[in-house]
Amino acid sequence: MSQNNTIKPNTSKLRILLVEDDVNLGFLLVDYLESQGFDVKLYNDGLAGLKGFQMAPYELCIVDIMLPNMDGFTLIEKIKEINARVPIIILSARSMKEDKIKGFAFGVDDYITKPFDEEELLYRIRAIMSRISRELDSKTAESKEVIGIGCYLFDCEKQALALNDSTIRLTIKEANILKILCKSKGRLVKREELMLEIWGNSDYFTGRSLDVFISKLRKYLKNDPNLRITSIPTVGYILEELSK
Repeated sequence: MSQNNTIKPNTSKLRILLVEDDVNLGFLLVDYLESQGFDVKLYNDGLAGLKGFQMAPYELCIVDIMLPNMDGFTLIEKIKEINARVPIIILSARSMKEDKIKGFAFGVDDYITKPFDEEELLYRIRAIMSRISRELDSKTAESKEVIGIGCYLFDCEKQALALNDSTIRLTIKEANILKILCKSKGRLVKREELMLEIWGNSDYFTGRSLDVFISKLRKYLKNDPNLRITSIPTVGYILEELSK
């Protein structure tokens, strides 16, 4: 690992959880990342890293695989159970394809093999955080949208479906399903896509729940005869606005 000139990232005290059992490497990384403006907390084993994550909020995790007390994959799995959206970078001497596939299957954002260059790690951190920032900005903009659906106005942020002077307050899941259908109006939205986006899984019971929510949305939209949610059996749904 080489020392390079300081490159200041566009960040203000981003909190990083670093779990690395090589004490010398851990301290070097803490010094380097803190010199770049990050707030870094180092733990030397998996169990301690998990306890640290449970005690304080972190915006990014950097995790080794071969850790004492709890291996890195188990740690990542437990971190994702607590916060599925926190970005994670694996930093490991293990370069086998199987390890990389396993890491990405657990939902990690990047996999860096040792030895590595600090600048590369820095730029990868910055790329991940920049992507997350864009996604958050996009979701914020979407949540403030008011979408016209036939005779209705759908306020995504307020979860409100209005028709003339009447307003229906939707549940979070109802609003999210309707928003997805609206974004793909006139096009097929697959059942599995809806279930994974709204519930995080696509099992039988989730499918039954989706059917119930679709039925509710149909009732909410019934006052506009030109609107309908068409079912394609076992495949998905289409929100259609018929010509008047």
